[in-house]
Amino acid sequence: MAGEQPTQAEYIQHHLTNLTFGKTDHGWGIAHGAEEAAEMGFWAIHLDSLFWSIFLGALFLGLFRLAARKATVGVPGGWQNFVEMTVEFIDNQVKDAFHGRNPLVAPLAMTVFVWVLLMNVMDLIPVDVLPWLLEKAGVPYQKVVPSTDPNVTLGLAISVFLLMIFYSLKVKGLVGFVKQLTLHPFSFNNKIVQALFIPINLFMETVDLLAKPFSLGLRLFGNMYAGEMIFILIATMYSATWLFALVGGFLQLGWAIFHILVIVLQAFIFMVLTIVYLSMSHEEDH
Repeated sequence: MAGEQPTQAEYIQHHLTNLTFGKTDHGWGIAHGAEEAAEMGFWAIHLDSLFWSIFLGALFLGLFRLAARKATVGVPGGWQNFVEMTVEFIDNQVKDAFHGRNPLVAPLAMTVFVWVLLMNVMDLIPVDVLPWLLEKAGVPYQKVVPSTDPNVTLGLAISVFLLMIFYSLKVKGLVGFVKQLTLHPFSFNNKIVQALFIPINLFMETVDLLAKPFSLGLRLFGNMYAGEMIFILIATMYSATWLFALVGGFLQLGWAIFHILVIVLQAFIFMVLTIVYLSMSHEEDH
């Protein structure tokens, strides 16, 4: 942060504030603090999350397109070999978890896994590097890990949820989808008893259906936000004595090594749950 040395609370608050664009009392513009960003309301846009998400998505497409263009039937190069291993790994996951027939699922699983993984990997960049460089360029706030923004993770989850609804209606039809919501989990041969349980079934199935995107998005956000918070708390040790700074360096390195597992695991879980949810949407009720 520019100017005088910030307190620990100001340092943490600064690193947890998005570069937010929205409507203020003076018109449309960028918020100059967390309070002003909160006052912008629902229609505020997190420019940093949006930029890094698009940048990493474009990076994913560019790198994989490069591998496809330079693919050879002979001995593959290092990057082609890595891409082929990734494609084969995800293809095996789709074959194991998806029991329908849909050519969209495997490419979607690939996109979800690699895109979320790249967003998570940004968490390994030291917390002060990019914000400090961008602050020199006049950018006051910068959160560079899109998956620590619930708008991004819930946006991805809602996209999966809309696909679930679309394929549920396409495969089961409107009548079949309504039956799924009203005749499960409690099913009886007696039609009168079954009719009495329709409101209960509808409530439970609706809650279960809506819980899927929320749990999918909040799980990723919660784990990545907690990991980023730990990096920030460790970084506050550098402003203390040299002994605390040395201990902080070792803690930072240790947490980064452990966090690699969290980064990959969260991308894998998001991908697998996406496949499973879409598989459930393709199952016909018998």
